Amino acid sequence: MNYLLQQLVNGITLGAIYGLIAIGYTMVYGIIGMINFAHGEIYMIGAFISLIAFMALGIAGVTYIPLALLLVLLIAMLFTAAYGWAVERIAYRPLRRSFRLAPLISAIGMSIFLQNYVQLLQGARVKTLQPVVHGSIQLAGGTFGVQVSYLQLFIVALTVILMAAFTYVIAATPLGRAQRAVEQDVTMAALLGVDVDRTISMTFLIGAALAAVAGMMVLLYYGVIDFFIGFEAGIKAFTAAVLGGIGSLPGAMLGGLLIGLIEALWSGYASVEYKDVMVFVVLVLVLIFRPSGLFGRPEVEKV
Repeated sequence: MNYLLQQLVNGITLGAIYGLIAIGYTMVYGIIGMINFAHGEIYMIGAFISLIAFMALGIAGVTYIPLALLLVLLIAMLFTAAYGWAVERIAYRPLRRSFRLAPLISAIGMSIFLQNYVQLLQGARVKTLQPVVHGSIQLAGGTFGVQVSYLQLFIVALTVILMAAFTYVIAATPLGRAQRAVEQDVTMAALLGVDVDRTISMTFLIGAALAAVAGMMVLLYYGVIDFFIGFEAGIKAFTAAVLGGIGSLPGAMLGGLLIGLIEALWSGYASVEYKDVMVFVVLVLVLIFRPSGLFGRPEVEKV
């Protein structure tokens, strides 16, 4: 029983990271109906910016951990959001009124470009970070003790705070109202005075900032990153978005948690080599029996 509880704790932590990345996919799809396949690389860039920020703060002599975490979080979100804005401006905005396959090809091209861009700048070798947050809470003893590290608590708590803040932005701010209007009808929103280009750019900025938080979490949690981590995590986060219902923000977070739990439980009780296979098996089953996802709504086209 203790072993199961430990795997659940690990799965929730991993799922929180996937959920933050998945929100970026579902936001962009909900607003402009396109899949941003470069979003995984934005997350990877966020992880590298976090690593550089930690190194810079270490050189500057900032040793107080809460202050260092706050500064790294702000730096990573700021610079990664700039990358998200650039991706929208370069790869999406010129093709927004083109045929639907063009933005998809552009996004894949941007994904490959960002991978090689980081590889050239940072090298192909893995980058490591020594543990920053230490300590844990013992929940149960025995042969298989249940421990929750302070880092896991930090990851889950930060995810909850960001989700609450983001929900408030969507529900109760002018930007959120503009995003909901653009999601429903781009043309009518523009006629009513909504700055569509600015709204879409802000959507990419917010999604990239959340991906940067996920990148910092992965760097702290595993301590190892490379230029290719965005591909695998991006595919899993996209799977989480589809699983929860592409276009649904609660569905994206729930899908991320489910993916994290599936990986943790499968790795704990079966062969770890096939955990990714199990994730996609669950996705296929959901698409067969509920194509719109767990929280998605079937699209109704007006004719």
